[in-house]
Amino acid sequence: MDTREKKPEKNLAALLPIVVFLILYLGMGLVFEYILRIEMAFYNIPIVVVFMVALLVACLQNRNLKFDDKLAVMAQGVGDKNIMTMILIFLVAGVFVGVTGRSSAEAVAYFLLSVTPAWASVAVLFVAACFVSTAMGTSVGTITLITPIAAAVANVSGFSLALCVGSVMGGAMFGDNLSFISDTTIAACNTQGCEMRDKFRANFKIALPAAVATLAVILAQSISAGVGQIDIPDYNLLLLIPYVLVLVGGIAGLNVFVVLLVGILAGAAIVLPTGTVDFMSLLGGMGSGAAGMFETIMVTVLVSAMCALIREFGGFEALLAFIRRVFQGRVGGRLGVGLLVGAMDIATANNTVAIVMAGPIAKEISEEYGIQPKESASLLDTSSCVFQGIIPYGAQMLVAISASGGALSAFQIMPCLYYPYLLAVVSIVYILVGAGKRT
Repeated sequence: MDTREKKPEKNLAALLPIVVFLILYLGMGLVFEYILRIEMAFYNIPIVVVFMVALLVACLQNRNLKFDDKLAVMAQGVGDKNIMTMILIFLVAGVFVGVTGRSSAEAVAYFLLSVTPAWASVAVLFVAACFVSTAMGTSVGTITLITPIAAAVANVSGFSLALCVGSVMGGAMFGDNLSFISDTTIAACNTQGCEMRDKFRANFKIALPAAVATLAVILAQSISAGVGQIDIPDYNLLLLIPYVLVLVGGIAGLNVFVVLLVGILAGAAIVLPTGTVDFMSLLGGMGSGAAGMFETIMVTVLVSAMCALIREFGGFEALLAFIRRVFQGRVGGRLGVGLLVGAMDIATANNTVAIVMAGPIAKEISEEYGIQPKESASLLDTSSCVFQGIIPYGAQMLVAISASGGALSAFQIMPCLYYPYLLAVVSIVYILVGAGKRT
């Protein structure tokens, strides 16, 4: 018998597993990071274990269902086509990043720095981070690769290190929000049931104005600054080709698996003959790239199972009832989606996990308020990137501080995070002005 045929009654207690997760993860993270002063504490907490505890709490609820029936409910949640598609894309995207590696990202930055005047170098760092993160699909990876270049630019040019690092972080969040192979894009599209190209087009209307405004602010600051000459190391332009192919294929609307396969083959065909890596190193890079996605995949599986139980026990109905009372109309529905994923991101310090957790609830909200899947996917991704880009305990901030040599604090960088702030402004305008338009 299908236990999910009839609509469950609202039950606020069904949300307890989410509360347990947030208390455990956020509570331990804050204690370890700010009281015990453990470096990268949030990312040393085994998030998979914490989600297992939350799933156990979900399994202990709803005594009207036998445990075997609960297993069937969880299996339905995990076995959803969108979840399986998401997992496979995560794996292939990881292999692509493993093939292209560090040299390709550095080539992008050095190429752009070599063709622009020194006074525009901070703007170039922002643009380079935008391109690399859009192509690689990872903000943390982009920050890891480009921040050392930003530190070198600050040392020889006279620009503020905080400005250089903040610009790289902003560009990294731009690509994290837009990339076809970003785990946030994959999660947002598959939880909402929309095509990546449709989400990209809807998202681009928000991200591009914010990026242009950010570039204008950076250039305005740069024009009046006295800068020195920048020495550019050697780089190989051929390493840009896999990124370009992925970007063009994604924008053209090709199947994401085909696009990534072309990128992987192109990357291998370039790095092997040029001697960038040998064959065994290439295989190792592929394996490492795929393995880097394992935790995200396990979180996806556990969250899908947990949300299936929460939905079955009436948790989603209770949350929807609250949203109906607080948020009214199309504008309210969109604000509800944005604030929901934002709250999850503040609690988890991980925008992908926030989207995976908020996605099923956002889908219910979207259906209730007539929000198209591409819009809800765009709002999920954009809102999560806004919060993830500015929280001082997020991976992006912690990695940026580490990659810059530990010379900065989070609160020195935060005033220079122009892109996330402007993205928030543009998103609010989009919600208030564009929500009334049916596209």
